[in-house]
Amino acid sequence: MRPHDWHLTQDVDDFLARAGTFLRSRPALHTMPLTVTEKLRTNPPAAETPLFGRLEHAGEVHATFYQRTPTGPLSPTPLTREQADTLATRLAHLGHRVRGVSADHDTATAFADAWQRHTGATPTPGTRIRLYRLDTLTPPEPAPQGRARTAGPQDHDQLVRWCGEFVDTVGEVPAVDAASWAGSRFADRHFTFWQTPQGTPVSMAAATSMIAGMVRVDPVYTPAHLRGRGYAGAVTAEVSRAALAAGAKDVVLFADPANPTSNALYQRIGYVPVAAWTVYDFSHAAPQTGPGACLA
Repeated sequence: MRPHDWHLTQDVDDFLARAGTFLRSRPALHTMPLTVTEKLRTNPPAAETPLFGRLEHAGEVHATFYQRTPTGPLSPTPLTREQADTLATRLAHLGHRVRGVSADHDTATAFADAWQRHTGATPTPGTRIRLYRLDTLTPPEPAPQGRARTAGPQDHDQLVRWCGEFVDTVGEVPAVDAASWAGSRFADRHFTFWQTPQGTPVSMAAATSMIAGMVRVDPVYTPAHLRGRGYAGAVTAEVSRAALAAGAKDVVLFADPANPTSNALYQRIGYVPVAAWTVYDFSHAAPQTGPGACLA
């Protein structure tokens, strides 16, 4: 395949019309592009324009990528080393600036190596994360006291506060507060609390809307002083059960592999590892700008 087999666009509807079938063919592995493109389709950003690309040969799409903002990482679907090199060649020739890459480990590493060859940018490994898919749901026994409850409008302030705490805990940026909530990745989630018999919320989990039969559980959070009591396992199992009951075929979530507690928890209730994810940050060496430095 050649670099010009990569077709770039800033039109999410055009991108999905051409690449949507490919993305829906592997909904668990394509969880991020499916949810991100749907959010961009229904709620276009007011300021920065995202970029999308598809690798198409002989009328068939073999891979895609998206970049939500010019300062955000490139997020490709799984690529071979050859495909990663053709993408790096295409973007470098266009003078496109890439500040990082986030993908399954082999893809991220292949693109980071290719980008360094083409631009001189130095890749630095950053966040590592593990993708899980639900196999057979096994709710924790015994369950902690209390029950699950769907969060409603009256819970908005607590959701904002707990999502802000979650972001702080895992080191995500940007921060989340009341002012930034509407533009955050949490605003369109469906939240569930685990609450005590007295009605006090003690843990929360959320799920994305179903796309291509796939639901992603994100985030799961229990305040530090309430951990170790089984609340997170109970609420995650409940959100997972609800997704299956709604017809989901793929229920997935991400976990930090450096956190043995959460990884063991998810595996106990039936989640199995699918892929290791890696983020590389690039030093900002200027790409080699060639003729035709524009979208095509």
